[in-house]
Amino acid sequence: MAPEIQSLCPSTTAALLLLAACLAAAVAALDAADYARPPLPAGGGGRRVLFANGLGLTPQMGWNSWNHFQCDINEAVVRSTADALVAIGLAKAGYTYVNLDDCWADSERTKEGYMVANPKTFPSGIKALADYVHSKGLKLGIYSSAGTRTCSNRMPGSLGYEERDAKMFASWGVDYLKYDNCYRDGTPETVRFGRMSRALVNSGRPIFYSLCEWGFMEVPKWGGMYGNSWRTTGDINDTWSGMLDNIDLNDAYARYAKPGGWNDPDMLEVGNGGMAYNEYVVHFSLWAIAKAPLVIGCDVTRVSNETLGILSNAEVIAISQDRLGVQGQKVSKYGNDLEVWAGQLSGHRKAVLLLNRGATRSASITAAWPDVGIRRGVAVEARDVWKHETLPGWFTGSLTAVVGPHSCKLFVLTPVPS
Repeated sequence: MAPEIQSLCPSTTAALLLLAACLAAAVAALDAADYARPPLPAGGGGRRVLFANGLGLTPQMGWNSWNHFQCDINEAVVRSTADALVAIGLAKAGYTYVNLDDCWADSERTKEGYMVANPKTFPSGIKALADYVHSKGLKLGIYSSAGTRTCSNRMPGSLGYEERDAKMFASWGVDYLKYDNCYRDGTPETVRFGRMSRALVNSGRPIFYSLCEWGFMEVPKWGGMYGNSWRTTGDINDTWSGMLDNIDLNDAYARYAKPGGWNDPDMLEVGNGGMAYNEYVVHFSLWAIAKAPLVIGCDVTRVSNETLGILSNAEVIAISQDRLGVQGQKVSKYGNDLEVWAGQLSGHRKAVLLLNRGATRSASITAAWPDVGIRRGVAVEARDVWKHETLPGWFTGSLTAVVGPHSCKLFVLTPVPS
């Protein structure tokens, strides 16, 4: 969520617990000097793997309170959201995390040093809320900051309390932590975010770790050492230009994403009203092909049929959740407005997105085989995943389509057996 003004803005399995215990021993051996080591070099796209909790093998899917509710959050909202995710089919579509953002806790720690839920807005406590969410077959996420306060300044951060807070979150049954970057003390991000990583490994419960570091210190180059996803950008805003700005920044780090660790250009704005339908289709398509987390940011208890149709498109979600885990990238550009994005999928398939950023006219856009990574002479079948139809005939050498302004077309290309 937004930084303060002074800044840039059900039970676990035995196998996962054993994995966490083994990792705890390994990570505990790291001292502050190791956490502060320089980022990995830019070339090659590899990374040291020190954080592996068995989670995030595909990009996370769920809901977060911030984009729509901000600090106007309470346990009734969270319970009704969990109910709605199940009732309207989004849980079945894969949206399993129900994540609290800022403002869930009381303004100060107890005299014993513990963070507690705000008694006015979460009178039943987080453990009871987690139990309710789990009873729906979903998972509960929570929020804190790698600083003395969170970004709203309405609740304490976890700086200096990492081990205590991680164990407390685990005892409540929390499944996900979004860890923000406000009210810092001057210690490098690699140190502060690393401490919480070690604490989560030591907590005894696998907890998905989302680093909300805003793209400082080229976080994709080291984020996989500590977490399951890492913010590559500042906060998204619900506008066409703001959405594109975030995905463009994210695109530069595509080679660092892989199963277990994902680049995060921030949460979805689909359904919040700032963009037109076709612009939200572009938003969702870009996040899917880029293997970005699909975390809903609207009020799903009041979702329109159009919004539900975007968020629940199984063929687009399948691109996001493809087991190969390769982040799609911008591969060619024509002038200022026309682009081709492409990414490898399992089964020798390709996801190809034709994007018209222009605001005034439709345009013909061509995806050429050398640009999208298909060998010359290979014939493919093209599936339009928004129309849910396979185009007639086979395509060899290129695929061309007319795309409207502020719109896209998204295809899955499958090689035809020779």
